[in-house]
Amino acid sequence: MFKIVTFRIFVQKKIMIIPNPNIESLIKALRNQKPDSVSIAELGVHPLVKEKYLGRKILNLKDEIDFWYKAGYDYVKLQPAIDFNPAKIKSDTNLTYNDDGTVFRKWASESSGVITSLKEFEEYIFPQTNEIEYENFEEASKNLPEGMGIIGQYGDIFTMTWEMMGFENFSFALFEDESLIQMINEKIGEIVLNMFSNMAEMDCVNILWYSDDIAYTNGLMVSPDTLEKYFFPWLEKIGKIAKKFDKPLIYHSDGVLFDVMERLIECGISALHPIEPKAMDIVEVKKRYRDRIALIGNVDVDLLARGTKDEIRKNVLFNIENVGLNGGYCVGSGNSIPEYVSLDNYITMIETAKSFSY
Repeated sequence: MFKIVTFRIFVQKKIMIIPNPNIESLIKALRNQKPDSVSIAELGVHPLVKEKYLGRKILNLKDEIDFWYKAGYDYVKLQPAIDFNPAKIKSDTNLTYNDDGTVFRKWASESSGVITSLKEFEEYIFPQTNEIEYENFEEASKNLPEGMGIIGQYGDIFTMTWEMMGFENFSFALFEDESLIQMINEKIGEIVLNMFSNMAEMDCVNILWYSDDIAYTNGLMVSPDTLEKYFFPWLEKIGKIAKKFDKPLIYHSDGVLFDVMERLIECGISALHPIEPKAMDIVEVKKRYRDRIALIGNVDVDLLARGTKDEIRKNVLFNIENVGLNGGYCVGSGNSIPEYVSLDNYITMIETAKSFSY
């Protein structure tokens, strides 16, 4: 009997991106100042895209740094290592988890979650703050190329709250009895807040990034009043931490955010990502809020997947010329870089940004 062995062959393309990291220039852009050159930023790039770009597998933190460096970024994005379900309670149903323990939302639960009653809350084992590991930050700081920095990122206090319950149960509880929501939200919030406090204190961390989706393309997921209970208090606390340590705070949420934009700015965010093109017109966002907030992203993921190189160039140049000529804008996708994005188009987006001269 013959055994069939499959493997991937990596063929590295000729790429015209010349790494020249400058974390201080990126910070200027996030503070709505004119950077030394056009900045680029992504919340996430799929591992397969990274491997195709490098021409080899990503095996360790040094490989991770090498990707972000060679792709032209000024930073490597890191998360603390934490397992939000160490006992793997109901881990075979509804919710799955990434290797770092964060909730993986390929298909969010609509009805039943991992915690649907007070009894299940009491039985659920949450991680302790002293179990959170930050060794990757120290290791990265020792291996960064000159000029490169670190973004400390985590999020999903609101998202994990409703996902742990299931959105249907969460919605009913908003009207019937919010006590379970309050307990879950408080527990998760304190853990995530502790991570941001620790990351902000690290000299090697230059920028903080909080991600937590609160909107769809046609409106908010829940009412502003509900967000005021279970989302904004935490963002405000993270904003105060960022201000205390004088570090820019990026906030990520998909969807249309005009109804709560003033509140987001009040919480102390420096920049908003990703200005999803199907949800908000980036020129309109810039016109309304001017230098009060920097903008990141807006290059349509569908365009990156199926568009032409010329369309990518036009999109990038339009954004720079109409939003970023005086700073306060970083080129990037309108969400993240999934595995189905064309590598050629992804590279074209970066090359176009890097070749632009103010």
